[in-house]
Formats: sequence, C-alpha cells, structure tokens
Amino acid sequence: MRVLAAMSGGVDSAVAAARAVDAGHDVVGVHMALSRTPAQERTGSRGCCSIEDASDARRAADVLGIPYYVWDMSERFEATVVADFLREYAAGRTPNPCVRCNEHVKFAALLDKALALGFDAVCTGHYARVVEGADGVRELHRAADAAKDQSYVLAVMGPARLARAIFPLGDVASKSQVRAEAVARGLSVAAKPDSYDICFVADGDTSGFLRRALGEQPGEIVDEAGAVLGTHDGAYAYTVGQRRGLALGRPAPDGRPRYVLSVEPVQRRVVVGPAQALDVAHVRGDAAVWFTGVPADGAACTVQVRAHGADLPARVVCADDTSVTVDVAGAGLRGVAPGQSLVLYDGSRVVGQATVASTRAAADLADAGAGGHA
Repeated sequence: MRVLAAMSGGVDSAVAAARAVDAGHDVVGVHMALSRTPAQERTGSRGCCSIEDASDARRAADVLGIPYYVWDMSERFEATVVADFLREYAAGRTPNPCVRCNEHVKFAALLDKALALGFDAVCTGHYARVVEGADGVRELHRAADAAKDQSYVLAVMGPARLARAIFPLGDVASKSQVRAEAVARGLSVAAKPDSYDICFVADGDTSGFLRRALGEQPGEIVDEAGAVLGTHDGAYAYTVGQRRGLALGRPAPDGRPRYVLSVEPVQRRVVVGPAQALDVAHVRGDAAVWFTGVPADGAACTVQVRAHGADLPARVVCADDTSVTVDVAGAGLRGVAPGQSLVLYDGSRVVGQATVASTRAAADLADAGAGGHA
C-alpha cells in the first residue's frame, strides 16, 4: 500500500512513519509547512513549523530511507484554522484549533492531495486506534495509552476519512516506549520535547494574540444581576469557566471566587458568578459527525468536552443527522463553552462528534421542575 506519512518533525510522527515502513508499505514522508513565517525558531516546546522542525523531519526520513517533501499548506491553515480561531473568539465562543486542523488540513487538504497523487492512505503520529468491526466497518477507538489518547480531536474526521487513515501508535503503552523505540532506531528526535498549547501562538500569550488581531474592544464585567464589577479590554479574551485574570475590584458577598458564566460579544459584556452556576445538565451540539449511524434517543454513552477532560456518563436525549443533545445531569460537568467539541463514546469506541452550540444549567432545570414545567 502506498502511504503518505505526515512528519511534523517530532518523535511521534517519526516513529509512526518507521512503523509504516516496517509494515511493508511504500512510504513517502511529507512535512506540512503551516506557518507563514517558517524562519521562526521554536521556544522550547512552543511553536510549530519552524525550520528546525522541517530539518528534524528530513533527518528522520533520511534515517528511514524514504523520500521526503515539504508541502506548503500555510494558506489553507491560515484560512481554515487561524481565521476560524479568531472568528469564534470574536463571537464569544471557545474553539479548539487542533480539531479544526484535523478537520480541514490533515484529513482534508493533505488527504485529498495524497489520494489525488495515487496514495492509498495517510499515516500520522496520533494516539488512537482503528478497529475493524465484524461487518468490515472501521471504527475509531481510544488509544491504549489513556494519558496520550487523541481520539477526541480526531472524532471530527468521520468514517470516510477514517477509512484512509493509519495510526501506528494507537497500541503503544506509553510515550516513553515511543521515545525508547526512537533511540533504538537512531532517530535524533527521540528526546525532543512535546509541543503544547496553541501551535500558532508560539509565545503562549493567547490573549495578546487575540488583542493584536482583533483590537481593543473595552466593555463591562457584570454579575448575574447586571451590577458592574469591573471593565475589560476585549470580551474575546474570556471563556466560560475562567477564574483567573478577572481583576475585579468588588468581592462576592459570600467571599467566594467568581467565574465567567457567559461572554456577550455584541454587548461587549462578560457575566461572572459563582462556581455552582457553571454546573451543566444538558449539552446541545451542532454539525454532528457520526461513525456508525445516529444513536437512538435514550441511548447510554459517555461524553468528553475537552481534549484531556474526563469521560463522563450521559444519555442521548435526541439526535439526528446534524445535531445531538445529551443529558449529563449528575455527571459533575461544569463550565462548558459554546465552540468546544462534544465527543460521544461507547466504551472506547467513538460514536460521533458535534460542536457545542448551547448548554442548559442544572439550576435552570431545578427551577423548571419546582415550577411544574418539564
């Protein structure tokens, strides 16, 4: 099988490519240049797509004895990931750029180009497993290493893309095993630190990045009753559940911390309140992607709303081809923001994914019940 190996310059993608070679595939390595300023250097484990990363990927390909190319995908990345990131924050939502990158770049632009060139599949260093069911349908499952599992950010790819994807690291027990394998193979990236945070915000200052791109948009920070507690330079710099950085001059009457409850960009207003007001009972998601059909109303599942968040028990309230609502009452889910990715699981298997559109607070349901309403 002809396989295109996406090589970021890190240890995971290098070992994944090596395993694809060992499996007998005809492998070609490709580094995606996503940054419009590729001359920038990484700062520790921050940043991406630097000349250093491209060089590391090339050296790994040389060790493996496979052809290697650099493909410029910076325009696509800027238009679909960075622009979406800015647009979502400006709208008071909290996007996940890794999900959008997998959706629009790695398993859309890259895969489409690979197929057009005659490749059969794309291989990446993601930690997830592909399991073929008894009916021959490929299923996306959590990785063997729960600490590194990336099925959450891959769930947006859908079944058609999954059919053309290879994840050789899905069965490894730990990241240390991958690094040891890299050493044994003579790969110089064996000890290279993992990248983290938002790859295109190399200095880690997301608020500063948003301010430079969107400009200052001063407004008020208010409590649930509308009383003004402070001011801000841009509501886009806040997200639901945030506690730090509020700089409020007036403490809460009970002395407890306040958290961001909602962001209202049109009014340029940030609403804050107590932690219990963040408790969520229902989550509704749009733009749903299903792997093995729409789940039945009332079906039991587990859900995850953050890349490294807990896997929580839930029940499907209603679902169709484009949306889903889940009941998470009693699961301890708190602080869910519109724009986050909602992923449904059946055990380790990914059932589907949707983008959070709205939530309903546990307190609202309690009040409705007390008033005799459903």
